[in-house]
Amino acid sequence: MGLHSSRRVAIILLALAFSSAFVGCGSDPSADGADVATAGKGQVDAGAGTLAVNGGGVNGGASGAAASAAASPAGATSAGASGSAGGMSGMGGMGGAGQPGAGAVSQGGSAGRGASGAGAGGSAAAGAAAGGSLGTAGASGATSAAGSGGAGGVQPNLTIWIAGDSTVATGGPCPIGWGGQFKALFNAKVAVTNSAVGGRSVRTWLYDVQTTKDSTGECELAKDAQNNPTLQAHWTAMLSGMKSGDYLFIQFGINDGDSTCPRHVGASAFKVSYGMMAQAAKDRGAHPIFVTPVSQIACSGSTVSKGTREPYVTATKEAGTQYGVPVIDLNALSTTLYQSLGFCPIPGGDVSASTTGALGTFFCDDHTHFDTPGAVKIADLVAQALRDQKLALAAYLK
Repeated sequence: MGLHSSRRVAIILLALAFSSAFVGCGSDPSADGADVATAGKGQVDAGAGTLAVNGGGVNGGASGAAASAAASPAGATSAGASGSAGGMSGMGGMGGAGQPGAGAVSQGGSAGRGASGAGAGGSAAAGAAAGGSLGTAGASGATSAAGSGGAGGVQPNLTIWIAGDSTVATGGPCPIGWGGQFKALFNAKVAVTNSAVGGRSVRTWLYDVQTTKDSTGECELAKDAQNNPTLQAHWTAMLSGMKSGDYLFIQFGINDGDSTCPRHVGASAFKVSYGMMAQAAKDRGAHPIFVTPVSQIACSGSTVSKGTREPYVTATKEAGTQYGVPVIDLNALSTTLYQSLGFCPIPGGDVSASTTGALGTFFCDDHTHFDTPGAVKIADLVAQALRDQKLALAAYLK
């Protein structure tokens, strides 16, 4: 073979070797992408918030994101497509079972901004924005909206705090208030602290109220050395224990209509007191709920009378509108319940300790206070209202 022929053979062999090496290098992105996808899936299966990282090429990021999204539990925050368009490397989505927020993070392409979900597992915080996770040069920025923890999420523990009068107080043996029956309606994640006290108006529940009226017609309040109203111990204990995510239920209006002090509360002062309590709850990250005073049983022939407990039913609703607080209209709900149970007409004209039948079983010894069966049914009304109004606390009901 001549010199020129030898050179041609050498050049051909060198070209073949180079071509083989180039093909091998070209397969690496797919291999790297598969490795990242497998690693991403393994991390999600382990139950952690997952980050599939460093896909090795155009397809690498897409593979990692797909594995993370596929392996994430239903309802958990998860990423959509990220990193596959417009770059040689990408980062898969971040997903987690019930973990705080996870926007898709991606590289390569145009800039984007990831979103972060509260990941509170169906609590009131579910779906709340928690900050924003930045996708640097992402193909599409965020693909994950606010998360709620989903099917695999864990509900945080919370406490329901209750302020009210004798129709709410735990009581026993009779009368019995609905607040004492409330805990049985919720799962083990919920604790109930029922601080309702019989005989109280909203102001005698909150403050040390005097027996004289001021120039506005409201009962005067005892003051401390700093000239602040003296608070009742159950209110200060509630304020000390209340934490973010808790709930505060408030129901008064049974005793507030008393014309004399200390229980008398005008409608305007009633609303101001509700607003103050609601703001105190909000300041602690808790959620106030106003409840209109439960109806007494009064009849007009065979029809249950409506409109008992005014002006406090209306004042409660107006306070809800004014202060941005949900209102459960227990007055209307209880009136409807009494009608459905056929409580009218009342034998003898009013309920007493000698009243028999369903009416005597429901009420204690008057037209206002409940025995245990009645308290259970009233508590059920409040719980059903949580469902009907789609309030977040309903997720904790059994």
